[in-house]
Amino acid sequence: MQTYVALLHSIVLGPGRRLVMADLRAMAEDLGFRNPRTLVATGNLIFEGQAAPLGDIEDRLETAFRARFGKHVDIIMRTADGFSRLAAQNPFPDGNGPDVGIRVMRRPLEPDALERLERIAAPEIRLALVDGDLWIDFSRKPSETKLLSQLTSKKLGIGTLRNANTINGLAAMLA
Repeated sequence: MQTYVALLHSIVLGPGRRLVMADLRAMAEDLGFRNPRTLVATGNLIFEGQAAPLGDIEDRLETAFRARFGKHVDIIMRTADGFSRLAAQNPFPDGNGPDVGIRVMRRPLEPDALERLERIAAPEIRLALVDGDLWIDFSRKPSETKLLSQLTSKKLGIGTLRNANTINGLAAMLA
């Protein structure tokens, strides 16, 4: 049995309609996954299942999500070990938790993406590429920066942004 972490890219189902985490857990159970649990209402799911390629599990979850909720949502998977390693590699542990984020990628970012973003970022923003995921210390509210508009799937590939507090919370749930 393997433990997995699933990060949903967007859980807004339509105007004024957000996904309820109990419904996400029920979907996972209906797929045969065990012990589904969530952290905050932003689409973070931990569960157990048979060992399988991450891409296969992403496909199963995305297909089930579309069938159940009527919308496609990108889902980025990590094993528990992979996620714990990701959380431990925060290059900005001195940053303010809500202001430090990570864009967790389905496929690793190339170094040229980091170079492009560094040219756009304000001087107080710190960026680091760790195992293909992009860590950002916004040094203030991310919504107050122009860089946020550059962190889309269209510009970087499929991924999702989480703050360090959420990453640490999920890692604690895995411990």
